Amino acid sequence: MTTLFVFITSEVLLLTDYPMYHAYRLQVIADRGLLIPHTLCGTFALLTGPLQFSTRFRQRHLKLHRVLGRMYFVSVIIGAFSGIALANGRPGLPGTSMQGAAWIVCTTAAVIAARNRQISVHRQWMARSYAVTFTFVSSRVLNLVPAYWSHLGDVLSAVGVIAFTLVSILLVDLGLNWHELTSRRN
Repeated sequence: MTTLFVFITSEVLLLTDYPMYHAYRLQVIADRGLLIPHTLCGTFALLTGPLQFSTRFRQRHLKLHRVLGRMYFVSVIIGAFSGIALANGRPGLPGTSMQGAAWIVCTTAAVIAARNRQISVHRQWMARSYAVTFTFVSSRVLNLVPAYWSHLGDVLSAVGVIAFTLVSILLVDLGLNWHELTSRRN
């Protein structure tokens, strides 16, 4: 639902020559060589993530789970590097680079854990990876706040992306470790 909301409020106006988005629309057209693979890979990761977390799906379709997992990994690598390339030479490069690096590190750690048959560790790292995947959507909510673009400036908007990424990972970690954090040891 959040993804649809962000798409409608941030991207639909690109389909028309809406005056406020004219420069952005021209930039999107110029960047399409990187933007198309970035968008396709990010969308694949965003849509397959929830299915991969389903215990029922995993138990019934383990081979498909593994194939989708490999495709998710490749999508993350392509999505992260194309995102960084898109941000190259722009003020958002530090935030995008950090987000891309976090996405690659979390996903690679998950793949290593799976290959070593450490499934519980694999699930934890995949939860972190998907949290970073979802920061694309959650950070776009800031686009709806006019002060985000007009008053905060380029540096603070990059800090916003970094903050969303870190908070997402921290929230997942709190959720993964909540029982250990709130239980007393006898």
